[in-house]
Amino acid sequence: MDSKCFLSLFATLVLLLCSRNVDGQSNIFKVTDYGAVSDGKTDNSKAFLSAWKEACETNEGELYIPSGTYLLSGATFEGPCNGNTYFHYMGTLKASAGSHTQHDYWISFQEIDGLTISGQGTFDGNGPSAWRGIGKRQTSIKAIKVNNLNIIGISSLNSKMFHFHIVLCENVIVNNVNIRAPANSPNTDGIHLSRCSNVSITNSRISTGDDCISMGDGIKNINIESIMCGPGHGISIGSLGKYNDEEDVTGVNVRNCTLSNTANGLRIKTWAPSSVSTTVSDVTFENINIVNVKNPIIIDQFYCPGSGCRHDKDSDIKINGVKYINIKGASAAEVALNLQCSRSKPCQNIQFDGLDITTTNGEPSTAVCSGIRPQFLGNDDNPSSCVHSNIEDYWLY
Repeated sequence: MDSKCFLSLFATLVLLLCSRNVDGQSNIFKVTDYGAVSDGKTDNSKAFLSAWKEACETNEGELYIPSGTYLLSGATFEGPCNGNTYFHYMGTLKASAGSHTQHDYWISFQEIDGLTISGQGTFDGNGPSAWRGIGKRQTSIKAIKVNNLNIIGISSLNSKMFHFHIVLCENVIVNNVNIRAPANSPNTDGIHLSRCSNVSITNSRISTGDDCISMGDGIKNINIESIMCGPGHGISIGSLGKYNDEEDVTGVNVRNCTLSNTANGLRIKTWAPSSVSTTVSDVTFENINIVNVKNPIIIDQFYCPGSGCRHDKDSDIKINGVKYINIKGASAAEVALNLQCSRSKPCQNIQFDGLDITTTNGEPSTAVCSGIRPQFLGNDDNPSSCVHSNIEDYWLY
């Protein structure tokens, strides 16, 4: 190929790669062209949905939101679409004040194959207006039956409830997101997964009033890596066993994460009594840095928040095959490992290797256990053994 042909081909490739950012492209639909106003006061839901309809019907269509603050009372962006679809925003989308009961979400994406949500703007859930109020609070962003979903480089601020709820989705990539809410904000989980498979969550910063990442039932092949979590309640599997139609959890890998100033660290929680008999298996936590975490490692099979719990009943969730590798750092409490497994279905194949957790003042930490015989494989694990506990002394409410 001569130099002129090469330069021509290179120029063509550059134009194709940049075409999504060129104003006036036929596949880019700006919400301002459909009547959206960035004054922070006008409800722009109708304009956003009109732009979405056009983008969804166009192959490689993009809904584009310029800089500015756009009030949005709520929107459901539905498919199926005609090919890959893009939701690209450079401005701030702000939710209406207060609690609303029409939906359990503020913004939802549904029944789409091939969706990318990206941009340098912010989803502002306006959480302070609802946290202390009465009524049903909304998840900020909910994805339902969205396959081949990419959430890239975006920010979510002050959700009224969950920031992101991803449910019944396959092949999901979440990368370089920034999620923020105060430590005392109620139920503001960063990312909650339900019945999803093949999910990757990487290179993100999550600070919330609840779990940074929580995983419900029916999840398979989940990879979480390079997450900065804190404040919040750590990274959790569960709670599981509350409902009678739940499914197994398998194939969860959490690696190279830092948990800082969180109420919990790595947690698996199941209800007792349970409404269903399922399993949690093939779980690995590896290379985790613990910084001033109150409960670094927890298995709680007597989970039952609130009053009226029957602790004479056991959880029917079977936990089998969990590895904790190279978990290091400082616990805010003497007990670094609190492993309270079901009496009727004891935990099996729980392994620790390369465990080194001291208290924040440098003293050795301890482990308390019930319904489990964990394996400590490292030569210098700290703690290196379990004190058998009376379960009633360590119920976690």
